[in-house]
Amino acid sequence: MRRLTQQEYRNSIADIFGKEIEVRGSFEPMIRVGGLQAASTSVLSVTPFGFESFTNMADSIAIQVTGEKYRAKLPCVPKATKEPDDACTAQILSQYGRMLYRRPLTSDEIQSAVNLSHGLAESQSDFYAGLRYGLGSLLQAPDFVFRMETAVPAGGMQWALDPYSRATRLSYLMWDSTPDEELIQAAEKGELNTAAGLEKQVDRLMTSPRLDIGMRTFFNDMLELDTFDTVSKDSILYPKWSSGIAASAKEETLRTAIDLALHENGDMRDLMTTRKTFLNRSLAADYQLPFPFKGEWMPYEFPADSGRSGILTQASMLAMFSHPGRSSPTKRGVAVMDIFLCEPTPPPPANVDFSVVNNTSGPLKTVRERLMAHATNGSCASCHNHSDPIGLSLEGFDTIGQRRIMENGIPIDVSATIKGKHFVGAEGLGQFLHDDPKYPACLARKVYSYSRGENSEEVSASAFKAAYKSFADSGFRMRSLLKAMVEDKDYFSAPAPIPETISPSAQ
Repeated sequence: MRRLTQQEYRNSIADIFGKEIEVRGSFEPMIRVGGLQAASTSVLSVTPFGFESFTNMADSIAIQVTGEKYRAKLPCVPKATKEPDDACTAQILSQYGRMLYRRPLTSDEIQSAVNLSHGLAESQSDFYAGLRYGLGSLLQAPDFVFRMETAVPAGGMQWALDPYSRATRLSYLMWDSTPDEELIQAAEKGELNTAAGLEKQVDRLMTSPRLDIGMRTFFNDMLELDTFDTVSKDSILYPKWSSGIAASAKEETLRTAIDLALHENGDMRDLMTTRKTFLNRSLAADYQLPFPFKGEWMPYEFPADSGRSGILTQASMLAMFSHPGRSSPTKRGVAVMDIFLCEPTPPPPANVDFSVVNNTSGPLKTVRERLMAHATNGSCASCHNHSDPIGLSLEGFDTIGQRRIMENGIPIDVSATIKGKHFVGAEGLGQFLHDDPKYPACLARKVYSYSRGENSEEVSASAFKAAYKSFADSGFRMRSLLKAMVEDKDYFSAPAPIPETISPSAQ
């Protein structure tokens, strides 16, 4: 069971009722588990405030759908607007309930909602007032707010997801939204239980432009771009930085990732080295480039001597993992290890003395000097020796992503050595990560964990072994990874329910 994310909720409502229906309300914050917010959806509870918010949003949506402006889109018209009409109510609630619950409603579920609508329509002498509450009851039900995955026997001692749960998992991975009519029909016909039927639907989902939406959501989660909303910079030191640049920087990274992964079907390792990107006027100013372009967003390739290397040197990653007034090799190194190598760094001990690192006006003029002095503390050295070389190689860029070569009047040393391999600058780091098998393996692990809502740190490599082989054999193409993963025979496997939870229909 996984709680819908804010974006999944909004996309689902838009697909079911249309984009004119507004989602008005707030969602509870999410946490990151194993590097992914998606993994927290299977462990988060809903607070009383959260339930109240879901209830208010459900009522707001139901009011809009039963309002006069929308009524022409409903599948039937009541015999009289001032009286209950159970047949019409059942038709409307069955149609929308099927999309909301991502499966057909049972007769009891329909009857319960119809009875609620009947009573209120009768007491208020208004068919649509009654319908509002019947529809609202479906919108606030756990069957909509949570993605329920149901396991059924799959032969022998094995269990697997039922067809509707398969359709739901596929749709939210690929399109970040509820299954469309064709996918639900494929589930109803049992086609998702056959290799041919599954492949047909996977190919359809993957050839749709909506795959961009699903993968943007994945990369936004994996790259922790949601944290950009809290990034701020010292306005005195960096007056150029603005909310417009921040939003543009986030969009630049998402466009770069989607273009390489889906539009170019490129080698995902090149995300560490490519100088190709997309710029708008705000970003051109940040990168200190002229903007002679005609469109709002234009493809651009940094020159070979720019020192840029993939998304590592885009303003988003450099700014997110820095301090407001200065860069942070440690933050950048920790982020690279966690996001791209699946090697999270434990938090520092509570009694660590950071005075040496933070003393920017002392005798140690460069951050490299201060970090080396700090790392003489044995309790700090083990982690800093891993993360700092990565971050120090990115010191050629300040806290807002601008190129620099000096720090306090001293030339910046961007050399680094990791695991005996010496390299220089961001380009050297990018090539190191490009060639490190841990990076594509980490990417595959994150995709698998994201799609199943599991903690990436607890996922066994054997769980996505076949998908990773296809990924590697294809030259690390994202489309190959996605297709091989969801078509693997074990992708929809599920643990056996504990005996007391097995429904009579599943036995």
